[in-house]
Amino acid sequence: MNRKIVVTSALPYANGPIHIGHLVEYLQTDIWVRFQKLCGNVCLYFCADDTHGTPVMIRARDEGIEPEELIRRVHGEHVRDFDGFLVDFDNYYSTHSEENRHFSELLYARATENGSIDKRPVEQAYCRQCDMWLPDRYVRGVCPRCKAENQYGDSCDACGGTHRPTELINPVCANCGLTPQRRSSVHYFFKLADYADRLRELAAGGHVHESVMNKLDEWFTTGLKDWDISRDGPYFGFKIPGEENKYFYVWLDAPIGYMASCKNYCDRHGLDFEVVWNSDEYELYHFIGKDIMYFHALFWPAMLIGARFKTADKLFVHGFLTVNGRKMSKSKGTFIKAETYLAHLDPEYLRYYYAGKLSSGVDDIDLNFDDFIAKVNSDLVGKLANLASRSGPMLTKKLNGRLGRLDDEGWKLIRGLQQAKDGIISDYEGLNYAAVIRTISSLVDECNRYVDAKQPWVTVKTDPDQTRITLTTTINAVRILTIYLKAVLPRYAQKVEKFLNVEPLSFADVDGVLEDHEIGRFERLVERVEKEKVEAMIEESKQADKPDAPVVTLDEPIEPECTIDDFMKVDLRIARITLAEPVEGADKLLHLELDIGGVGKSVFAGIAKVYKPEDLTGRMVVCVANLKPRRMKFGVSEGMILAAGPGGSDIFILRVDEGAEPGQRVH
Repeated sequence: MNRKIVVTSALPYANGPIHIGHLVEYLQTDIWVRFQKLCGNVCLYFCADDTHGTPVMIRARDEGIEPEELIRRVHGEHVRDFDGFLVDFDNYYSTHSEENRHFSELLYARATENGSIDKRPVEQAYCRQCDMWLPDRYVRGVCPRCKAENQYGDSCDACGGTHRPTELINPVCANCGLTPQRRSSVHYFFKLADYADRLRELAAGGHVHESVMNKLDEWFTTGLKDWDISRDGPYFGFKIPGEENKYFYVWLDAPIGYMASCKNYCDRHGLDFEVVWNSDEYELYHFIGKDIMYFHALFWPAMLIGARFKTADKLFVHGFLTVNGRKMSKSKGTFIKAETYLAHLDPEYLRYYYAGKLSSGVDDIDLNFDDFIAKVNSDLVGKLANLASRSGPMLTKKLNGRLGRLDDEGWKLIRGLQQAKDGIISDYEGLNYAAVIRTISSLVDECNRYVDAKQPWVTVKTDPDQTRITLTTTINAVRILTIYLKAVLPRYAQKVEKFLNVEPLSFADVDGVLEDHEIGRFERLVERVEKEKVEAMIEESKQADKPDAPVVTLDEPIEPECTIDDFMKVDLRIARITLAEPVEGADKLLHLELDIGGVGKSVFAGIAKVYKPEDLTGRMVVCVANLKPRRMKFGVSEGMILAAGPGGSDIFILRVDEGAEPGQRVH
């Protein structure tokens, strides 16, 4: 009996373009969905744009348009790019929809009925310069757990921990760079810890991969925290029922977008949503990246459990993409938008290359462009497509385009290919695409050895009957290999189906053969990757991050006005540096001991990129003598020395004339 399956991918955010990093997930998912359909299963693939939140609101405001106009435009761009990469959604929707509002309010209401919602005041980050409450990702600072720098306000990329923005060390507004204020506001919380036992049971029942289970165990051990599901206005999203200026946090309604997309599809196709989404008749699978495991493995299933909805059968988690062994970089041209890639290269190159790297684990994969060019040209063009190009044209030109019948040797080759079917199906099912590609590559090599041994280009002149048998075998091999690769290379498969003059192929067709059949005219299946096109794509990606013309702007916004009385409170004094030393674990800081006319001060200064400690001892500087001490990771800083410059290696300590004495006031 054929299976019925619902599949989702994480929702791309409506604040920017699709890039090749995003495509790891959508291509992985699309390949699995296509594979299921090729096996004869019903498989519905749902996704949507994630449209709510402060970043969308801010971008729309900066562009002088309403958020609704922005998300409509970005939706069109996303659909264009996904179509370009042959990602075949059954429904691609939006979280800014009435279906999404309905389910958000429904899950919230049921959580409230269950006693899972708490309401209490919390301290939040508020930027007086931007005049707004800062969302988690608009606050950056030092992780309170592992002390990694430049981390977001909700989670740490280094240790994987989660936290609140107010827990960050040395937080700054990611929008303007100012230190945010702490202000109190009443918020709504989902009591996640109440679901800990049920979530443990779900995870242990095969809901996640073993490596993900290990991470979940860490979170269970440290204890699950209440989840803040509300945000204060101004905010682009759905209002919490009964509130005037409080909204559902975007992470509450984002995964609900899966349900909304499904509901929209069901309504348009006469299906019962309760059956498709919420019954055992359909299996349910989520594909996500490892950066959002906490939300999808804990918050999301807890909300579903509390609202009496079915949880996913499995959560498939993938790793990140690196390019040439490093994080994607705009300056190096390796942060490549989908649109830019499609302007230069065939999407099936990337589909094939990613498939050759992907497994069921959460390890990162690397796109190395030299390897990319070599693998596509060798495997896809030189071996696979070459097998078709060296048999199809010869058959049509020399032997009237008609297949004959297989002989014993031909049957031996074809049966060997057919016997690989179960293993390939198993690897596809388990997301071990790299194993699929390795198996197919080995089979292609075997087929090419058969052709080389038979030499049809020679025998066609002396023994056309034997040549027809050889080419019939080869064409049947091409047909089977195409079926095996069709989920990865759907457009390639369409070209083969056309030239073979057959109906769309599926895995059920592997067990049959084509004999006494007339094929169509052969058309070139795939072109070689030209290194020049890859280089042009990289160069365009570099330029895409540059402004069209020089624009002179302030690097940082001007601080709020202060009065002359405020300024006169600053006590500037001459100081002598009596000790200068590096700070272990901080490559930008130096620790300075200052003598301010008999008063000692310990100061940490971010000048290590410019000044060596041995060059500073004994030097006279200007310091802020009455600065309130500040506790840092490396100790307490009791003052500040004056320096100027744009930063990095361009910082210059204020010069002090010879003859100045420590403690002398500077006016």
